[in-house]
Amino acid sequence: MAARDSVSRERNPQPEAEHVDVLIVGAGISGIGTACHLQKHCPSKSFALLEGRADIGGTWDLFRYPGIRSDSDMHTLGFSFKPWNDAKAIADGPSIKRYLDETVDEYGLRPHIRFHHLVESASWSSESARWTLVAKVGDSGEKRVLTCNFLSMCSGYYSYKEGYKPEMPGQETFAGDWIHPQEWPEDLDYTDKRVVVIGSGATAMTLVPAMAPDAAHVTMVQRSPTYVVSRPDEDRVANSLRAVLPQQLAYDITRWKNISFQQFMYRQTRVKPEKVKKKLLDMARKELDELGDSFDFDKHFVPHYNPWDQRLCLVPNSDLFDTLRSRKASVTTGQIETFTPTGLRMESGEEIEADIVVSATGLNLVVLGEMVFSVDGEPIDFSRTWTYKGMMYSDVPNMVSTFGYINASWTLRADLTAEYVCRVLNHMDETKTSQCTPRLRESDRNMPERPWIDDFSAGYMQRSMDMFPRQGDREPWMNPQNYKADKKMIRKAPIDDGCLLFSEARSSEVVEEPGVAAAAGS
Repeated sequence: MAARDSVSRERNPQPEAEHVDVLIVGAGISGIGTACHLQKHCPSKSFALLEGRADIGGTWDLFRYPGIRSDSDMHTLGFSFKPWNDAKAIADGPSIKRYLDETVDEYGLRPHIRFHHLVESASWSSESARWTLVAKVGDSGEKRVLTCNFLSMCSGYYSYKEGYKPEMPGQETFAGDWIHPQEWPEDLDYTDKRVVVIGSGATAMTLVPAMAPDAAHVTMVQRSPTYVVSRPDEDRVANSLRAVLPQQLAYDITRWKNISFQQFMYRQTRVKPEKVKKKLLDMARKELDELGDSFDFDKHFVPHYNPWDQRLCLVPNSDLFDTLRSRKASVTTGQIETFTPTGLRMESGEEIEADIVVSATGLNLVVLGEMVFSVDGEPIDFSRTWTYKGMMYSDVPNMVSTFGYINASWTLRADLTAEYVCRVLNHMDETKTSQCTPRLRESDRNMPERPWIDDFSAGYMQRSMDMFPRQGDREPWMNPQNYKADKKMIRKAPIDDGCLLFSEARSSEVVEEPGVAAAAGS
């Protein structure tokens, strides 16, 4: 029997795990940027991108709801190395997806992308200084094993399985369509339909003006108001500079201008919150003056918190305000008591009729793509780790994860993170080491614990902070969410800082990784 099994294995050998120097999980804006930085700064490194979906783009491929657009300007949401050349700085989703496709093709990344590879687990071996990843391939149930020395997690911060859709009383009685923007039906016809959009964030404020021209009426139902500011969707300075300067130079100047303005405004909200609050509210009030005394501005547009305690909502060209002025849409503020067969009833007693209810109620945050992680056979509870520069985790070797800003464009931090990965890889080559592990110094062990995202009260963050690593009160065990501070801590600080420890693999020989069947079944 043993001989027969041996012959069978020789005829049908198990495929060996594919090995590359760097595996990137996710082919959205972060993963694409990381791959481009690797090509430029670490040209000798082999790499692959593992993408669970059928196409690149992440958020900009997943979300298909009407009006989907950026809420950051594309001169800062775009990559530092690829100028955004469209006239509109506040861009729609399809335009952003085209920009990402152009980047992938210009940098020759498609051969490096493994589509339909949904990574389920990652295990680190200090013996071999390797990560072993197991991915589910498509719907077939096939498992594929890949290994790498360094793991770059670019899977975003929310679940791709479903959005946050809270249970509400009476929802089973509602006779219409109840949908979440993350799962928008391609064939949804809302022409001449009464639509209710539940929520007060960027998604809700995008949907209302996008749906209102075709719907019978759109009602935005919010529990409490959000700060809303209107800006032109075109950056006149950027468009003027591009007409007379080389593309990259014009882009760099515009990027610097916009980053400086963002950082200035954010600092003002921290040191002069009342002054900024008055300015924002005065601008919004002026937009809605013509609705008259019958419109309760304070109830619908004056938040109970200071600016940037939660994200500001940017509306391009006053589109939300225009829609409210046209009376094709309206706002209701208060608590929902229950769904009814024909819509919603508020605690105030107001009945809102609806054929379609859109639950623009946010996202389900997750840590590292909902994967299972282990180090040397021990499972990792990331909530018990300390964040290292907002990118790595204490006692977890050779892994960096990308998480952008809550108060600025995501890609600003994604670019810094990708640069850092390259710095670390090159340092390991120079020192002939194969492992880098963040470890607390003795003096760090009694640090006070702070949440990973501090001073930010948005519900979608507060619901999930217990899953994320802790931050301390000193560098490098901090997650500043401040671009200026991050440039100093990430780009300028020495790699070998006494906390990021470099070493060789425990074994002098590289241990062969198991084949697909063995690893997938372990």
